[in-house]
Amino acid sequence: MRNINFLFGVLVTACCLSGCYDLDRSPYDQLNDGIFWQNESQVKQGVMGIYAALKDDNAFGLKFAHDDMSDICVGYDPQGLGPVVLGTYTDRHSLVEDKWKSLFDGVMRANLVLQKIPSVTDLSEEQKATFTAEARFLRALFYFELYNFYGAVPLYDETIEQDKEYNDLKKPRSPKEEVLAFILEDLDYAVADRLPVAWTGADYGRATQGAAYALRGKVYLYMQQYDKAATDFEEIILDPSGKAYNYALYDSYPDLFKPGGDESSEMIFAIQNLGGVGQDYGMPMAFYMGSRSTYQGGWNLVLPSSTFVDSYEYKDGRPFDWEAEIPGFGSIEVKDETFIAVLGDEGIGVKSYPKNRDKLLAMYSKRDPRMEQTVLLPYTKYAGWVDNAPRECEFVIARNSNPDEKNGFIRLSPARKESYIFRKFVPEGNMDGLLTNRSHTPINFPLIRLADVYLMYAECKNELNDQTTAVEYINKVRQRKSTNMPAINSGPVWLQANTKEQVFERIKHERAVELVAEGHRWNDIRRWGIALDLLPGDVYAITGVRLVTRVFTEKDMLWPVPGVEIERNPALKPNNPGW
Repeated sequence: MRNINFLFGVLVTACCLSGCYDLDRSPYDQLNDGIFWQNESQVKQGVMGIYAALKDDNAFGLKFAHDDMSDICVGYDPQGLGPVVLGTYTDRHSLVEDKWKSLFDGVMRANLVLQKIPSVTDLSEEQKATFTAEARFLRALFYFELYNFYGAVPLYDETIEQDKEYNDLKKPRSPKEEVLAFILEDLDYAVADRLPVAWTGADYGRATQGAAYALRGKVYLYMQQYDKAATDFEEIILDPSGKAYNYALYDSYPDLFKPGGDESSEMIFAIQNLGGVGQDYGMPMAFYMGSRSTYQGGWNLVLPSSTFVDSYEYKDGRPFDWEAEIPGFGSIEVKDETFIAVLGDEGIGVKSYPKNRDKLLAMYSKRDPRMEQTVLLPYTKYAGWVDNAPRECEFVIARNSNPDEKNGFIRLSPARKESYIFRKFVPEGNMDGLLTNRSHTPINFPLIRLADVYLMYAECKNELNDQTTAVEYINKVRQRKSTNMPAINSGPVWLQANTKEQVFERIKHERAVELVAEGHRWNDIRRWGIALDLLPGDVYAITGVRLVTRVFTEKDMLWPVPGVEIERNPALKPNNPGW
């Protein structure tokens, strides 16, 4: 774990959610444990420090990039999990070390708050219970992420005196079953009427009772305890206790990932991001998902895979078929006639569009609307920001000259210029002044939202042999107002799904197209036992050009415990299988 003063780390990162909290301390040139934990305001600042740890790139700040490790995206460089995609990472790689450090940093921040709350005499018992439930929810969230990446990990709770015992934190790894039991114990506490159903005003975005139920349901789902998971999901979607959670799908899928929709009734728990002058407190979606026409220039390190884009259905629910749209599409020649344009002299203007451009554009309009809402498709437009001014840019693929944003085109890195790129989470223009730094996109990032819960609930019901209910909840997601895809089992043979296996195929598809770039897919395909079949092999661009050869073996089912941590604490041995 990182060698830092955790108290100081909590306090200096206390600005979080929709506001910042001033430290009120005396003497004014000192900050120490003895004078800080005195009242509600100071405890709240400590809790805000736990939330702040969520945003660290190696905790949840690059969660959108986690899909690069799956079949639906592809990534490059450490920020796009490129070393994992290529299989070149080791137990010494900074990705492996920094994720371990950052997640345990979050755990230790929570532990510090939990340790201090009981002695704060200025708090009522109800306030203590709420702050404690909040900290335990967040600790569970950090530990669940540790579990998903590393499996068995050492368990540290609030009995640790960090200022005295830091150098002696050398517990062995607890078995995975004990880690899950620890997580569930925290969530059991959090769901027991200690958290509010909703927060308002400056407190919006803090953990709620619904978030605790949703996370516990997810943990049970991963444990294959489907009946318990279903009961937790039913608490927030059916509301049998009458608590008025009031969660609902937002009408507009694309607007979910823009200001306004990111605070809608669909969001159950999201990382809160801020923007505007002097409020650079966001996540780097613009930086790593955007193109050079994005504000301050994006690096396009997180890209949707071509096989994923091909998986979007026709609007009538049929599987997509390139041959039906463009005969002979399997050949490189026809792919070039479909995608490759010729730019004018010095890259200015388009000298000639590809022969099949009109067919391509017509095909987009026939597909699941989420495709155009999620992916920036060739020969469509994007509202960019170039030379500190708005600029509409077209996504053109050319080989005679590099498309450039200054000439009104989307520019990708040379090795990826024939790839698809995301619209989802990528800001347009300067977001009316909210975007002032490409590393801080002010769009709240969902860790749990209602569509995800609906699909997890459908999975539970399918595993419990209630295919009717499973299909009902898949259809709720498919028939969001802006999506309006035909319901499963609504008539045509291609929409039929009656058996457990058929319904599961629908769940897999719907989780991919609905939740892409939200970081769920890698966990999904590993827990479903299909990662080893899906992942290894070549990954191709739109045009058929090979982008990378993805490496994935049995050992990649878990990341290794960092080698440097084992050197500090030999009790962490043995490492995960294959490492």
